[in-house]
Order: sequence, then structure tokens, then C-alpha cells
Amino acid sequence: MRRTALLVSAALLTGLLPLASAGAATGAEEPPPVPVDRFEGEVPFASQPAEGIFTWGGDSDDPPKLELAARDDAPEGDKVLSGTYDISGYGGFTHDFAANEPGHDWSAHKGIRFWWDGKNTGKKVNFEIKDGGSNGEASELWTTSFTDEWAGWHQVEIPFTDFAYRTDYQPVGGIDQNLGLTEMWGYALTLPTGTPGTFAMDGVELYGKADPALTTKVLTGAAVYPVKEGGTARVPISVATTGSAPLAEPVTVAYESAGGSAGAGTDYTPVKGEFTFPAGTASGAAHTVSVPTLKDKAAESAETIPLKLTVTGAKAPAETPQVVIDAHGLPYLDTRLPVKRRVADLLSRMSLDEKAGQMTQAERNAVGTGGDIAAYDLGSLLSGGGSTPTPNTAAAWAKMIDGFQLRAQATRFQIPLIYGVDAVHGHNNLVGATVLPHNIGIGATRDPGTAEKAGAVTAAEVRATGIPWDFAPCLCVSRDERWGRSYESFGEDPALVKQMETVVQGLQGARSGKDLDRNDKVLATAKHFVGDGGTEYGSSTTGSYTIDQGVTKVTRQELEAVHLAPFQEAVDRGIGTVMPSYSSLDIIGDDEGPVKMHADAAMINGVLKDRMGFDGFVISDWQAIDQLPGDYASDVRTSVNAGLDMIMVPSAYKDFRTTLIDEVKAGRIGERRIDDAVSRILTQKFKLGLFEKPYADTSGAAAIGSAGHRSVARTAAAESQVLLKNAGGVLPLKKSQKVYVAGSNADDIGNQTGGWTVTWQGSSGKITDGTTVLEGMKKAAPGATISYSKDASAPTDGYDVGVVVVGETPYAEGIGDVGNGNDLELTAADRAAVDKVCGAMKCAVLIVSGRPQLIGDRLGDIDALVASWLPGTEGDGVADVLYGAKPFTGQLPVTWPKSQAQLPINVGDTAYDPQFPFGWGLTTLRTPPGGGTLTLKALALAAAAAQKAGSAEAGRAVVGKARLLVQQKVGQDITPAVAKPFADADHLLLSGRYADAVAKLTEAYRAA
Repeated sequence: MRRTALLVSAALLTGLLPLASAGAATGAEEPPPVPVDRFEGEVPFASQPAEGIFTWGGDSDDPPKLELAARDDAPEGDKVLSGTYDISGYGGFTHDFAANEPGHDWSAHKGIRFWWDGKNTGKKVNFEIKDGGSNGEASELWTTSFTDEWAGWHQVEIPFTDFAYRTDYQPVGGIDQNLGLTEMWGYALTLPTGTPGTFAMDGVELYGKADPALTTKVLTGAAVYPVKEGGTARVPISVATTGSAPLAEPVTVAYESAGGSAGAGTDYTPVKGEFTFPAGTASGAAHTVSVPTLKDKAAESAETIPLKLTVTGAKAPAETPQVVIDAHGLPYLDTRLPVKRRVADLLSRMSLDEKAGQMTQAERNAVGTGGDIAAYDLGSLLSGGGSTPTPNTAAAWAKMIDGFQLRAQATRFQIPLIYGVDAVHGHNNLVGATVLPHNIGIGATRDPGTAEKAGAVTAAEVRATGIPWDFAPCLCVSRDERWGRSYESFGEDPALVKQMETVVQGLQGARSGKDLDRNDKVLATAKHFVGDGGTEYGSSTTGSYTIDQGVTKVTRQELEAVHLAPFQEAVDRGIGTVMPSYSSLDIIGDDEGPVKMHADAAMINGVLKDRMGFDGFVISDWQAIDQLPGDYASDVRTSVNAGLDMIMVPSAYKDFRTTLIDEVKAGRIGERRIDDAVSRILTQKFKLGLFEKPYADTSGAAAIGSAGHRSVARTAAAESQVLLKNAGGVLPLKKSQKVYVAGSNADDIGNQTGGWTVTWQGSSGKITDGTTVLEGMKKAAPGATISYSKDASAPTDGYDVGVVVVGETPYAEGIGDVGNGNDLELTAADRAAVDKVCGAMKCAVLIVSGRPQLIGDRLGDIDALVASWLPGTEGDGVADVLYGAKPFTGQLPVTWPKSQAQLPINVGDTAYDPQFPFGWGLTTLRTPPGGGTLTLKALALAAAAAQKAGSAEAGRAVVGKARLLVQQKVGQDITPAVAKPFADADHLLLSGRYADAVAKLTEAYRAA
């Protein structure tokens, strides 16, 4: 049957206007329904920035198939939106309003309703609306659900009061967690998973008169008000209206101090009263309630005083505000005591529930406004990649984290949170931060000093936003460039990775941990323990990944020499935390088969903690224990008994904590294991000074993205550039030359910074502040003629030289695995740009990428070739070496293959025939020495002397001269007989064996 008659023509005409005025409802009259979607074709299948309906899903099979279908039984009009779905992960559809028009005002209405053609499946369908923000894909999500439990058409009515702030995901990290309804951007439905289905929907509209509680609310300044014993807490209570209009009706607030752990009359003076905000009161007006506390001489834990509020005429605060009398006089609060004694004292007072909370880490979005922090005694929060406050500013980060820390003050012992982020190449989640080269570029610098400075810049910018913990550095030894995390590695040689671990001191300061309480240092994390860089291609069972999170199959000798060595170095440097890998370890000959690292007690307890002497704490990776075999209780039991101290359970923190407690009570996890884990966590919190200063010290915020920090990043970018070929001395460029610039990565800050930049996967385009390569070139040669044509479609006549900047677009983790929609080939557009420019003039090709790209078929047509890696926000650094302000000094941190079929290919392989060997890198710093073999003999003697004297500086200088001599003779004729000893020489150099390195270089020289 049709429902068109329910919509009178006047209402229909009004409703089809894009905005429904909040003032449309006056007095007791109920406003007419306002159509949102009639599905008659007035809203197309389209996406942002245009208005439209579009589908989405977890993979290519998950988005539903939609059509506007004519049906005789359509409840409204002639057509309905119908669809089919078969979803394994997640999938659904969205109607976004146009982003170039104002958001819609829904505040006059009670809720949203629509017709649903039920199949009586008993399955839930999630329905969400989009509130505030700049557009539908940058809004705040509010969600509810309905259950398909009828057959045929049924009108589903959802009042706006049923919607809850979505805690598992927010596209821009959330906005204000207030359903304002004045700037709405559409809705979305998430369809059921597991079985195929069909659906039909019609007549989405707004209905009813707005609930006054949605337009007027009473707020408190905070949920928690700490006060020192004997002080007076002051709780501001304010009134706010949608659109900031004056109150239409009076609002009365009655208050009373009642309940809590503090004693009325002994710990505080009870308060009780009532006040009224009269009609006409301005939105934002406030009244303060004072709660005096009483002082005694006893040492006590924190005590709470809830201030119960009863509101008439408005929506009451979501939570009862609590006054908290600070803990005082207890030994763990005494800064004069050694950390070990403070930890022991605090641990002795804690309950099992409190200890379990300390071992639990939740994601910020999952805890919403943070009430669960005290309710579950949570010890830690994190921001996943791209999980940021709105606006994404340093001040907003500090405010957000301070708000969470305030919640922890309502716990019995006021144990502060430790907040962590993945700041893997600078404070990369923060727009405007200094973004440094990814680790593969830092490895190319061969400069431990640069690595340490990079860590120091990262630490200073991260700590200035209130974050004391960084999930970095990655100490993986990348053995296969098909891995989507290749760029997170310093290189393929453990000796190189160890050399770059000066980054730990940059992040943490002194090895003893004495600097951790500084406002420019953070707790660092060595990851991923152990062997994640050695996973075999095709061994991953995670989704469509091909290598990430797979199996590392090695001999025990290879495990020790390649993958474990960097972690011993990190432990020796005082690393504070270690994160196990998602991957599995299969040690050849032990007959155990692959063991998930999060379950590997022999490696975590036995090797890391016992043999290596690691005294920090072990933090799991994101939901990693869910990948262990068995049920959830088994996952918890196995991982904790294997040595994990804190578990990253982004949204499952309640289940994890409950399960952990149950497992301990059942005797399947020992209390000594729990006490060890909590002691390790508390030790780092005390070292960080969080008990004394839990809140953000923003005094260093002015340095975020500063000229000084960007100078460090600029130098790192310059040092990371590896000159692979330079026929005819094309580089450095001359400022007098007319330069033709082309390529997809010449003028794209997003591509230049790569994954883990602002969002988890990163993205192309202007995503943060910085200088592109093209902009850097124009600044380096301000008077020069520099023309840019991205696709090289502009005429090429009249130029002296071309610079083509090509490579990859951003990705992170297994999303970037080769075979998961990726390969190591340049795109067709990039190949065309290289061919056109290099066919028309002398050219230099820069490859901006997280790993080597296959360029051999074009190498003969390219005069100069540069591996630029992912240089970060400072394209000026790339321009510095292009124009000779700084010399090319970088060396390959990984072997550059000739073909994908060669992979994996690494220094030390028996068969070794790369395009460019490990350690290759021409320089414009100095000319190679003359003298051939006679000079090499002299250098061999000097290298032996340096090695005997233990002089690393002299040894590196001698080997560097020999390397230049070999590269000059070899040119581009890099045969296996040359490549293998050349690469072996670089490994020997990194290992401090200078005389052996020169001997290998002499072998390469003779083979050339």
C-alpha cells in the first residue's frame, strides 16, 4: 500500500528543501515530517563532495549491490532502494549530503524514521547519523540499531535520544561528543554479516517535535574534581542550548553530596541545595557549588564524593560529577624513596581488580568520555593510527589526554595512565608536526648521530602534547622488499640496524632511564619481537596479506645473528618497552612448528627477559592476542603466561580485564606473574614522573614543527638520498639550467611522507605542512626556470635537464604487501613520464618510495638515478643535494633487485646478482682517490691499523675511500662478481672489521 497521501503537498514542498529550520516547531504544534530520501531518483549514486548514496566494505566483496527499483507496494512514491549483500567483514551504504552546501538542521524534530521491508531474520542492522564537522566523511558518528524481526513493510522510528556516540571508530577522532543536530550530514546503515541477504528501504524522513532535553542541557565543567585534603572543591554547573539561544523555560538543579568512599562529616562537610536558571537566561550561564573537605593526620588513599544532580526542564549531565580527595601520606607518593620501594608499596595495596586494570590498554575512542577509566582501573590508553582529536592540533591533543588523566584521579590510588602513540617518523599523527624520513631513509644516511637527533625531535614533539610513550623504533631486519612494512626497517643487515639504535637515546635519553621525566623525552618501544622482517612470502593468513604477519622460518643461528641481535642492543640501551610481533616463529630443527610470537614464552620470558635481562614491560600489538588459537580465555592465559605485561585490547578492554581476573582466580595464571607484570608497568610510570606530573607539560609545544626541528628533518632527508647512477655528472644541477620537472611524486606531500602520516595508511595530497620536492627546488634556485608538468604532457623543448620524481603512493603494514594489490613496478603514468622526459633531454629520476622499485629496463635511458625513499615533510633536503648545497652521501640500506623474481635477495646470499648491491651509493662530496690496486694496498694497511686501535672514525674513512675507488671503476657494470664482495664489504664495515672490508673491496675492484 502507498503512503503518499500522508504527505500533504505543502509539507512535501517544504520538506524537499535542503534545510529544515529549527524554528519550524513552535508552541505545542508538531512539525510536519520532512523527507530525507524518497528514493525516486532525486538523490543519485555518488559520493563526496557531491550529495549521493554510496556503498563501502571491508574488501571488494563486502559492499552491497544497490538499485532504485520500481515496486507496486512501495510505501512512498513508485520506487524503493533495494539491495543484495554477502558480507564477510563489514559493509553497508551511506547517504551523504553535499559538502559544498550547509549541513542540514534536524533539531526541530524528535527523530528519524523509514520503511523497511523485513525478512524476519532476527539480525541487527546498525543505523548511524552524521553530526557536525566539515562534511559527511569528517563528521561525528552517532549510532543505534534495529532488529529485523518482522515480515513485509514496517516503519522503523528512531528518536534521536536513542543514538549513542560511536566509540569504536570516529573518522576525525570525534568532535565534541555532543549530538547537536544543527549540522547534519546524512546517515549510514551497516548490514548484517555471515549470510547472504536482500533488503528494501523507503521513505526516510524526520518526524515529531524535538524533545526539550535535546535542545537544553545542564553541564558540569568536568566529571572529576581532585582536591587536596582540607581544600574546597568548586564544581561549576552551567546550562547550554542548541544554537546558544536563551532559555525558553526555567531549568532547576537540585544538588546533594551523597555516597562515595569519603565520610560525610569526617572527610567533608555535606552540601545540599537547589538553584534555578530562569527563562531568558543566556546559554552558558553557570552556578558554582562548593564542597569543603576536612583535614586529619591520617595517611589515606583517594576518597570520592559524588555530587548528585536532579535536573528539571533540561537534560541532566551524562555523569554525576565527583569530588576526589587526593591520596596522601602513603610511601608510594614519596619522591624521596627509590622507585623500587615505591613500586613495592603501591603493589602491596592493590587489589587483583586494580592490577588487572593496569595490564589493560584501551583505544581512546572505545572509552568515549572516559568514565570507564576509573570504573575499570585502566592503566593505559592509546591512539591508533589516525585516531586524533578534533581539531588535530597540539593543544587539542594535550586537552584530550589531560581529560583522560583527570579520570584516573578518581581511582583509589590515582595511578596515572600511560598514553601511547605510533610516532614512527616524528609525531606523525599530528598535522603540522615535523615528519622525518621513514626508517629506511634513516638507514640510508649511515649516520647514528642523525638517527639520535631524529629520535630527539620526535620525543620533544610527542611529549609536548601530553604523550609520554612512543611505539617506536621498529628494529625489524627487513629481508624481503615485498613486505608492506619494509620502510619501517633501518635495513636488511642487523649490523646496520644496531648502528641506528642511537634513536633509542634520542627518544629516552640516558640508558639508566633518569631522563624519562623530562618534558622532551618519551618511553620508547622496541618492535616487533622477533623476526617480523623475515616472514616468508605467501605465509600470511591475515586477510589478503601475503607476507606481513606471516611465518619466519629460520635456523637458531640465523635467528640469533639476524633478528635477535638488534633487540639485545636495545636492551643494553635501556629500552623501556618491547612489543611482540604478529608473526610466527618457526625454528628449523626444534620440531615445534610455527609459534605465534604473542604466545612464545621461550622467546619472551626465556630469551628477552631472562637471558637478555630486559627489565621494562612487554606490550602486545593491536588485538594481537585474538590471533592465538583457542577461545578468549585461552588467548588471555597463553599470552600473559608467555610474558606479556600489558595487552592492547582497543575496544575489548572490559572482556579482557574480566577474563584475566577469572583466570587468576581459577589458578591458571599465577599471582606472581601478575605482580611481575604490574611492577614492570608501575616502574616505568614512576620513571616517567607521571605520579608527580600526570598532565601535559606544553611548554615545549612552540617547538612543534619549528625551524630548528625541521632543520634536523631537512638534514636527514638530504643524507638519506642515495645516488645510484650519475652519468655525465648530471647531478648536482646548476642554478643556471632550465629544468623540466615531472612525475607523480614531485609535488605531493602525502606521497612524500608515506604511510603512518596523519592517518594509519597515509594518503596522497596536501595532508600536512611541509615542502614538496618541487617547492624545495624552486626555493633552492629562486631565479631559475623550473617548469612542472605532472604527467609530462607539456612541451619538452628548450630545457637543459629533466627531473622526474616517481614512485609509490602511501600504504602501511600488510595493506602494502606485494601481491595484495601492489607490485614493485612504476605505474604506467610514471613510466610514461620517465620515457618522455628522458627521451627528450638529459634526465635525473628520483624514486620516492618505501622500497626499491624495478627500474632496470629503463636504466640505460636514465642519466642519473636517485633513491629518495620517503623523505618526510622537508623536500628542501632533497633539493639541497639536487642543487649541490649538500653532497650526496647516502648508501643503500637494502639490496636493489633486478626483478621481483629475485626476492628475497640480501647481503650475504650465496647467489647475489642485484641491480645495485647493499651499500652502493655514489657521492658528490669528494673525488675517488687514484692509484688503483696500489692505493687499495695502502688503504688495507691503514684499515688494519684503525681496526687494531679501535678507531671507528678512521676505519670508516679508510673503507669509504676504498669504496669510492671501486665504484668509479665499476660504473654501471655491476656483475655478481663485483656485487657480492662489495655488499659483503659494507657488512664488514658496519661490524667494525675495517681490514676485512678493504679486502672485499679489493676483490670487487679486481672483478670489475
